[in-house]
Amino acid sequence: MLIAAIEAGGTKFVLGLLENDPKGGAPSILRKARIATGEPASTIDAAASWFRQSFSEIGRASALGVASFGPLAGRFGQPSWGRIGPTPKPGWAGFDLSGALMERLGMEASMDTDVNAAALAEGLWGASRGLSDHVYVTVGTGIGGGVVSNGVLLHGAGHPETGHVPVPREPGDEYPGRCPFHRCCLEGMASGPAVAERWGAPAETLAPDHPAWDLEARYLASGFLPLVHVLATERIVLGGGLGSAPGLAELIRTHLSRRLAGYAPRLDAPGAMDAFIVPPGLGGDAGLLGAAALAIGAT
Repeated sequence: MLIAAIEAGGTKFVLGLLENDPKGGAPSILRKARIATGEPASTIDAAASWFRQSFSEIGRASALGVASFGPLAGRFGQPSWGRIGPTPKPGWAGFDLSGALMERLGMEASMDTDVNAAALAEGLWGASRGLSDHVYVTVGTGIGGGVVSNGVLLHGAGHPETGHVPVPREPGDEYPGRCPFHRCCLEGMASGPAVAERWGAPAETLAPDHPAWDLEARYLASGFLPLVHVLATERIVLGGGLGSAPGLAELIRTHLSRRLAGYAPRLDAPGAMDAFIVPPGLGGDAGLLGAAALAIGAT
């Protein structure tokens, strides 16, 4: 079974043609490409052209999965699902992504948010394998979280928006916040662009002992509190370009422990916090493999 998969991001689309593993393992990536995310029509045209070429050379996929940047409008499973919700990305708000792919490729897309798809893949084949309650958080250009609760992806009236929870401003931090909607939310205070704007330099250029990292960890620890208290999740998989920065996870664990103040005894045992916040097991392929999992109905 060949699977077409798209990880649709705000800066790039990752396209893949994969082969399903009949024994239940992770699909094999036969071919992969990246294209820049431009305006919607040209981006979808470029993606469709790549898939048509790949189909002609390897074989036509029997299913299509899409892991998309959010927010996604409407309710999961309803006809409106598949449209992009309010976003500052020019031209994308209200765009019918699944409909455009159907028009170009003649394939109905199984679609969810990029972080929900990554959470699904990490639970099936990665760092959260064997757990029924876990979260995948990406920290990069934006911040988002995908939630698996009681073994299934979490959907409500919309989808989880873990990056837009309000966080208390840290003492002495006068940065107003990057989010155009909420300012002082987790994404507004701790995303990659927020770090670069606050400190005047991209995060990847900052020294390991720069005070930016401790401040980043403090905000992320505050943003993770609802995942501990409200979702009672068993694990947080921390991904994304900024989330994977060396030493950041250790700082988050320290500050999260202080904020919990002993109220979550399950995380007080020796080594418990080290097993609670972990790196992705699937590396940079979690989103693409999650899209494939959506396509084969592994939800």
